[in-house]
Amino acid sequence: MKNILITGGSGKVGFQLLKHFLANGLNVITTSTNKNRFLTEKKNELTEEQFDKLKIIEVNFNDSDAENIILNFLDFHKISITDIIHNARSLEFLKIDDDKSISNRNFAGEFYIDVIFPYRLTLAIKNKSDNELANIIFISSMYGVVGPTPSLYEDFENSSPIHYGVCKAAQIHLTKELAVRLAPKIRVNCVSFGGIKGRTDSEFEKRYLNLTPQKKMLIDEDVIGPVDYLISENSKNMTGQNLKVDGGWTIW
Repeated sequence: MKNILITGGSGKVGFQLLKHFLANGLNVITTSTNKNRFLTEKKNELTEEQFDKLKIIEVNFNDSDAENIILNFLDFHKISITDIIHNARSLEFLKIDDDKSISNRNFAGEFYIDVIFPYRLTLAIKNKSDNELANIIFISSMYGVVGPTPSLYEDFENSSPIHYGVCKAAQIHLTKELAVRLAPKIRVNCVSFGGIKGRTDSEFEKRYLNLTPQKKMLIDEDVIGPVDYLISENSKNMTGQNLKVDGGWTIW
């Protein structure tokens, strides 16, 4: 039986994945900075049976003991993780200063969430004595592959902060590095998603449609298939790859 750790399971992408794997009878462990809020907001979206297969670790990755909190939780519940989906993000670090630059704190914070903590957590789980880890998947972005398009935004600097794409690009390269270093037992892949409908207003969506070959944004459910594929045996010969799911955005 798979035990899938999804970091940031209450977010737009994370919760879709969480629901999908629970609905398919798998055990899901997720992280949340506020367990009670997670339970309150999501209580009507999961069945009682699904909640029974879900475990929530309350942890803030910015705390110095975050890694140990996760490891201790897994040890206490005798859980051996088979798959990790690194999906956590923090809007706190995407703020920019009045002069349109990024502070050292926010640049370092975004890099920590996207690259350093996932790296450290992956190694910590791999090094556990009951290690059964087989798959690691990073949830990234098309902006880790190509630069942003200023004409898409009404307020380009504030809406598309530079450190977001830089850190996502580093995350994609971390995928390749780990794929080499953790082979042959563990596969490591990445999915770079395009824009997801519902996060923007209708005028933004119109501009977006003119900039992508399929002339549409992703919908919430579109995030499931690619990740499900990478976790399954159907992708057993794939590692170190960045699967771009963006309606063709990155081919232009």
